[in-house]
Amino acid sequence: MARLYVLLFLVQIVLAVCALISCLSAEEGQIRALPRIAWVLIILFFPLVGSIAWFVAGREPAARGARPVGGGSTERQPRRPLAPDDDPEFLRSVQDRSRQQDQEIFRRWEEDLRRREDDLRRRDGEPPREGDRPEV
Repeated sequence: MARLYVLLFLVQIVLAVCALISCLSAEEGQIRALPRIAWVLIILFFPLVGSIAWFVAGREPAARGARPVGGGSTERQPRRPLAPDDDPEFLRSVQDRSRQQDQEIFRRWEEDLRRREDDLRRRDGEPPREGDRPEV
């Protein structure tokens, strides 16, 4: 019988600690009925009843899958990207930067090709042909 009392006492302590953590970490808009300090005192002085009361009546119930933000409303807020690869603006900037780098590499490659072509023509004694080159 003593083991049962010890187990119930431990469950009561764990429940009170969880209720205190929940109460202290709740936003102001999520606390109902009483001010935060009153809930903390109730949980401390009456651990079992206070903890159960906090979870039942003291906090604003959160919508499933959505956590209330700021004022405690459970309306769906627009999701902000969690990582850079989830942000469409960041992905667009990476794509633009990549496109600019590709164009710069292509431009340098064409210049190098023209220079080599002109060097070969000079070696063969032909003048470089300006009219045959496409404009970029």
